[in-house]
Amino acid sequence: MSDVKAPVPRVRVPANAKAGELIEIKTLISHVMESGQRRDSGGNVIPRHILNKFTAAFNGKTVFEAEWHPAISANPYQSFFYKAKESGEFVFKWTDDKGAVFEAKSKLTVA
Repeated sequence: MSDVKAPVPRVRVPANAKAGELIEIKTLISHVMESGQRRDSGGNVIPRHILNKFTAAFNGKTVFEAEWHPAISANPYQSFFYKAKESGEFVFKWTDDKGAVFEAKSKLTVA
């Protein structure tokens, strides 16, 4: 049994926006982001285990993408701006070195 908790994604997306409004999207995910450069108490290298890719899609179309590397901090925070044009749903995905995908969704209503 592992004592590592599953990453917990959190997102902040305004519920409503006006057409053409530039909104800020904020994301945070709980993850230790082990770089593979540290050693345990026995002197053994702790294997690398990081979230290495983040994507944000709106209504099925990718609107933001980032590749992360070992230097990124634990519990990585990512923000970006999006120009609201229509109502729909954001889908955020974080992928780790082992191929696990963590997902969060958020709706946006444009008036």
